[in-house]
Amino acid sequence: MKSNGQAYIHTIGCQMNVYDSQKLAGILTRMGYRMAAAMDDADLVVCNTCSIRHKSEEKAFSFLGRFAEKKKTNPHLITVMAGCVAQQEGEKAFSRLPHLNLVLGTQAFERFESHIKALHNGKRRITDIEGSASIFEAPTDSTCFEENTVSRFVTIMQGCDNYCTYCVVPYVRGRERSRSADSVLDEIRTLCDNGVGEITLLGQNVNSYGQKEGMTSFAGLLGQVCGIDGVKRIRFATSHPKDLSDELIHAIAGLDKVCNHIHLPVQSGSSRILKKMNRGYTRAHYLSLISKLKDACPGIALSTDIIVGFPSETQEDFEDTMSLLSEVGFDSIFAFAYSDRSSAPAAKFPDQVDEKEKRARLNRLLALQEDFTIRKNIALVGQTVQILVEGKSTKPREGFESEFSNNQQMMGRTESNKIVHFPAGEKGPAIGDLIDIRIENAYAHSLWGSPVRDMNSDEE
Repeated sequence: MKSNGQAYIHTIGCQMNVYDSQKLAGILTRMGYRMAAAMDDADLVVCNTCSIRHKSEEKAFSFLGRFAEKKKTNPHLITVMAGCVAQQEGEKAFSRLPHLNLVLGTQAFERFESHIKALHNGKRRITDIEGSASIFEAPTDSTCFEENTVSRFVTIMQGCDNYCTYCVVPYVRGRERSRSADSVLDEIRTLCDNGVGEITLLGQNVNSYGQKEGMTSFAGLLGQVCGIDGVKRIRFATSHPKDLSDELIHAIAGLDKVCNHIHLPVQSGSSRILKKMNRGYTRAHYLSLISKLKDACPGIALSTDIIVGFPSETQEDFEDTMSLLSEVGFDSIFAFAYSDRSSAPAAKFPDQVDEKEKRARLNRLLALQEDFTIRKNIALVGQTVQILVEGKSTKPREGFESEFSNNQQMMGRTESNKIVHFPAGEKGPAIGDLIDIRIENAYAHSLWGSPVRDMNSDEE
């Protein structure tokens, strides 16, 4: 096939965006593009955008704005805004980025190839934010993103029907729709045939997978994925507390390939605020789910999302969130100060919290969680954990080269998604291996240990 030059994809936002970018890259590869290592080398640039917060939206405009000058010297350069900001802005994107060529909404990805061909044939500007009767699916291309061949995301559904009052996802990604189980399983088999060992199943609310279509439940899908040869580990995100079923809890406990970890966004510890957020559960119900998970899955790792400073959040509401953090004992959290999104109902709510107060509350929350996280990491010192080897560590431990000559430092993740660094000899484990590591040191965001096999060899 004739080469169309090089393409560069810049991804902002969630794991689903990473997955979508991989699919777009596959389309470009099949069109004759090579993926560029640097954006300055590219003949086509795609920014796959996120609109969940104002900051991420501005990042998209800032990134694409860089190419206004480049277009003067390279008028054939094609620039594309894809994803949630594109869906939200439509034609308006051209007013801020007059050099832009294509605005590609979230449900227009299946028409991406035809739009690029139209631009090659002389079209200057295209906007496509129309809906689609089908879920975007493209053949898996293992040649596009080679930085991690061990773990891959697989989207099992698109859109959302929950309409949380702070969130724009239903407006930019559409109503909830599930892919067929056969399509999901075929994609996973192809990935495993290409060396992938860990699969993360993605959806805005995986717990409601297949319900509208009358298909297998999410727990049932997990069981089918477990049956695929080559799958070593299964993760999933995100679970909505209001739809977390006993069946899914039992699946986490009973399916050996499913990691003993769940990301269960609580958003607030105040039932009053949860009601204003339209989350569909109370503090008490959320805590009852945590109790069920801990009883059924001993040692389960728990992570969550929290928004501080939601409109009308009082100091008492915030203290409810702090106390919930202490009661649950999360392994990690993703916490953010509330940010108005113009298309979300909460933007019109009264009693907005002062920005300075939001920041102060966020800092308190993060400091509390940091203490919990380091304590949980320290508790692992002396224990043996299994990790999936992902590759070389990007930043060797200080003094590593002098202490471990003729060794390389590698890293992997535990079932609970904790990063573990370890010394590997010249004949160390291969990327994708599951190995046992004895934890020797704990840090705020990672662990250090040694392969158990090497320690037993030393004792002999």
